Amino acid sequence: MDFDPAPRQSVSDHVFGQLRDAIVSGRYPAGDALPSERELAATFEVNRHAIREALRRLQQLGLVKVSQGGATRVLDWRATAGLDLAMALTTAEDVLPVETLARDVLEMRACIGADAARLCALRATPEAKRRVSDAVEAYAAAVPDLPTMRLADLALWRRIIEGSGNIAYLLAFNSLTAGTLAVGQVPAHLRTEEVLNVAAHRKLAALIEAGDAAEAEEAARGLLQAKETVR
Repeated sequence: MDFDPAPRQSVSDHVFGQLRDAIVSGRYPAGDALPSERELAATFEVNRHAIREALRRLQQLGLVKVSQGGATRVLDWRATAGLDLAMALTTAEDVLPVETLARDVLEMRACIGADAARLCALRATPEAKRRVSDAVEAYAAAVPDLPTMRLADLALWRRIIEGSGNIAYLLAFNSLTAGTLAVGQVPAHLRTEEVLNVAAHRKLAALIEAGDAAEAEEAARGLLQAKETVR
């Protein structure tokens, strides 16, 4: 299999990215052995230290299993990888090898946000609900400064997810926002429409404060779901 020779800068990143994309796109099926370190070093025109570092990162993502003195085997990433792989893909500068990733992330975003709103309404403490109300007012006060509104919108959703009491949702939110996954893959005009919808945000906060779990879930889903098909 042909790869591009590594540039002089970030050679390990280059090797990692090329191998990652080859595995995720299926050019190396699960169960296949990668070329030896020596062969990869010759192909990429780098030293073996850079190859070892790239293989270590691939193993951390759940893409390969490195055996000491043996072959490096490709794993079925759909069964072994986690959210870190999605982060690695969306922050890559090259073309994403998973064509539906943006759509898939938007669906995940809507599901987590809607259920977090439901749980926040259902079981958040009065203090947590007050923080949600304060956050929505801080967001509304930022009008019409769109960059500030975007940041305040994220702060509001953090309060909602904190109020849900679901640590798995909170960790997923941290991962998503750290890599701009939750926001960065939303088409700009849809994201702007969402952020400018002050009335919908205030309605959501009011439903959470009132403890109306079902309506809060519906309002959050309506706010977060993309109104167009994202591929």
